[in-house]
Amino acid sequence: MHASTGDRIVIETATLDAQRRQGEVLEVIGDGDQRHYRVRWQDGHESVYFPGPDAHVLG
Repeated sequence: MHASTGDRIVIETATLDAQRRQGEVLEVIGDGDQRHYRVRWQDGHESVYFPGPDAHVLG
């Protein structure tokens, strides 16, 4: 996943009773394959996120 500041990302869930997470990218940290993100999630908290295969950018 390659996102830019301001992009909205979605983390899908493999668990049926869990909702997918959505957040806004506040900062891109690192380059290339080492890229990770500071994200403000829909519940208002912020964290550094290392994307996995379940993440994508909303188009």
